[in-house]
Amino acid sequence: IKGEVYIGKEDFKKLNQRRFKSGEQAFANPRNAAGGSLKLLDPALVSRRNLRCFVHSFGVAQGYNFVTQQEFLKKAGLWGSCLNTYNKYCKNLKEVIDYCLYWQSRRESLDYEVDGVVVKVNSFNLQKELGHTLKSPRWAVAYKFPAQQVTTKVIEVEFGVGRTGIITPTALLLPVECSGVTISRATLHNFDEVKRLGIKKGDTVLLERAGEVIPKIIKVITSKRTGKEKKISVPPECPVCGEGVDKEKEGEVYWYCINPNCPAQIKRSLIHFASRGAMDIEGMGESVAEELVNRGLIKSLSDIYHLRKEEFLKLPLFKNRRASNLITAMEKSKGKPLSRFLFGLGIKHVGEKAAFILAEKFKNIDSFFKLKKSDLEQIDEIGPAMASSIVKFFSSRKTKAMIGEFKKAGLKLTQEEAPRAKSKITGKVFVFTGELQNISRNQAQEKVQSQGGSWAAAVSKNTDFVVAGANPGSKYAKARQLGVLIISEKDFLKLIK
Repeated sequence: IKGEVYIGKEDFKKLNQRRFKSGEQAFANPRNAAGGSLKLLDPALVSRRNLRCFVHSFGVAQGYNFVTQQEFLKKAGLWGSCLNTYNKYCKNLKEVIDYCLYWQSRRESLDYEVDGVVVKVNSFNLQKELGHTLKSPRWAVAYKFPAQQVTTKVIEVEFGVGRTGIITPTALLLPVECSGVTISRATLHNFDEVKRLGIKKGDTVLLERAGEVIPKIIKVITSKRTGKEKKISVPPECPVCGEGVDKEKEGEVYWYCINPNCPAQIKRSLIHFASRGAMDIEGMGESVAEELVNRGLIKSLSDIYHLRKEEFLKLPLFKNRRASNLITAMEKSKGKPLSRFLFGLGIKHVGEKAAFILAEKFKNIDSFFKLKKSDLEQIDEIGPAMASSIVKFFSSRKTKAMIGEFKKAGLKLTQEEAPRAKSKITGKVFVFTGELQNISRNQAQEKVQSQGGSWAAAVSKNTDFVVAGANPGSKYAKARQLGVLIISEKDFLKLIK
């Protein structure tokens, strides 16, 4: 079954009160609180968050042939699933409109945050017939309620630093309630947006919660200016590490911290490096990464492999078993292929697919220190921007030193040629969409590669097979549009046997 996890308004208030009393930072909104709670590793801690859910559809139904959404919801209710009791079957468009307007005027009466109503075609046969566009189903639409707007004042502007060094200005606001949530900060995105809005410190601004979640400054109320407002300028140095800031090129929107070992960048880089698609270090989540960097235990990505069990035991909520499991996961990650390592490094413009192509082409990490931009541009999938980014990254002395430390720690940093048996899929290109039930997406991609095939992230005229799991997305529609052969997960598993 599929559904949505949420935290009720009262539970959210109580949760933030508890966090305030214990000296922790309050959550900005219930959505962030629910999302963050689902990522926690400690079930006892999650259980105190009072998470709830609404079931709205099914993923796979074996032994059942549901004809309508209404029929499915009725059955799910009998099974004991949590349903939204306000769901309604409407016989015509007027009833749909009346229903949407009814809740638009009464949304504040609900015990949870809501930004609209989802309208679905009831018949599953009609849903299949209507299909999908490239981005969304044609059989469902979300009616969004108008965003509530309020005015408040910009007290100060702080600057944050992301994984790639991008400096983001954030407005600190005089706290104001909007749609039942107290808002005290709103992102200004970048300095071009600051210029577009014409915003200054001390300005009175019009604010709304985009999608009832993200606070967004709509405009400055210039009539409220007193002449004491101050211009918002690009900081002369990184607000975290104190190193210089610069643009990569003229006309670029973003300003960057030029120090790759900036603590703010290290935190986010570490989370990415340990992620499932990269080195897959289970247990190295956001809170652990933050603690390690804050305590000075990690100043460069390579430091992760010099950590000892005793150091993890000093972190909050770490006991013997959890520390041992994390050490085991770190050791296991040392054997990951070069493609995973390259993706984990977070080189600008280099995604999972590009990392695999590069690793397959050059085989060893040392090859990357000798590459020229022209060498990379000869590869079909590598454009000028990516080529420049790769050359710049590997020409840095800090990168060379970091790679040397990874080698000392025992990482293999090579891409071995997988033995490729004779196969029906040699030379074929696969794209995966939807939810696979018997094999993970990564495992399926590795199976294809081991048998001489390749996979792509997007459907094109060069795609040979689209493997459609449960609830396929826009790739399914694109495949139909281009006439690409679509096969089921079952057919795919037969193909790779």
